[in-house]
Amino acid sequence: MLSFVIIIILLALFFDFLNGMNDAANSIATVVSTRVLTPRLAVLWAAFFNLVAAFFFGVHVATTIGKGVVDPGIIDAVLILATLIAAIVWTFVCTQLGLPISVSHALVGGLVGAGIAKAGFSALVLSGLLKIAIFIALAPLMGTLLGYIYMVAVYWICRRCPPQMVNKWFRRLQLVSAAAYSLGHGTNDAQKTMGIISVLLFSTGYMKGDFHVPFWIVISCHMVIALGTLLGGWRVIETLGMKMTKLRSVHGFCAETAAATSILLSTAGGIPVSTTHTITGAIIGVGATTKLSAIRWGVAYRVVWAWLLTIPGTALVAFLTRYFLHFLPLPTG
Repeated sequence: MLSFVIIIILLALFFDFLNGMNDAANSIATVVSTRVLTPRLAVLWAAFFNLVAAFFFGVHVATTIGKGVVDPGIIDAVLILATLIAAIVWTFVCTQLGLPISVSHALVGGLVGAGIAKAGFSALVLSGLLKIAIFIALAPLMGTLLGYIYMVAVYWICRRCPPQMVNKWFRRLQLVSAAAYSLGHGTNDAQKTMGIISVLLFSTGYMKGDFHVPFWIVISCHMVIALGTLLGGWRVIETLGMKMTKLRSVHGFCAETAAATSILLSTAGGIPVSTTHTITGAIIGVGATTKLSAIRWGVAYRVVWAWLLTIPGTALVAFLTRYFLHFLPLPTG
């Protein structure tokens, strides 16, 4: 049984790695598209702050994932395995297609599908799923609204400043906003894998006492997501940072600051938001201050469809995976 659990933990860390690869776009798309940093320097910058986020903000989101999606009483190693297989397949395919999906929702969808396959709809924690469902809509709207407000405020503050001076200052400030966003991304997204590994150990009896998140899990998940960010998902970066709308440094600063604000507030409340949804909404909000035609809506619609299909898609894959795993001689403790 222990060997089986270790294999699943390694698979969870691989999922965390893919999370970093797909969400590298979220962390660096704006600084790359505004040419503040080269792509390689940008991923180094983002990966560093993904890693140091391990020492801030607690583990509230990990607790939500571990106990707030599916009844912990029905969770076993095979259910976690089915969840991870579904989330990994969906994330890998979408990364190859250049779609900046919500990796968080891939994980949630996997838990939902595998949970239903094992114990029916009664296995779902409706209050937790309702909170996640609300923020599927609210996260991009918060990003859009804050991005628009910050951009309008900057326009007003800098209305009498020479454009060259504005660009010079915001190229520097964008390093700060990119760091803040990467902190938010690291702490919110890495915690989702922490929750999966912790509930796996808890359900299989390898965690003593009440449900908690040991520090070795915290630092491991942050190291792996930072490594994924470091290697980067370049097709996704191109979609989010170069195809959605044309950005300058001032736009990048406002988008990153808006997204960081929303994500860090959500993390403090233990809400597993989609960092992808949030930064994309912020980019749209910033672009809309120029004119709505500045947004390449064809790209935006393609991204939104990927969002909408993520939870039902991964739920279906996880349901089928859990069903077929049932016929294999796997430990279930």
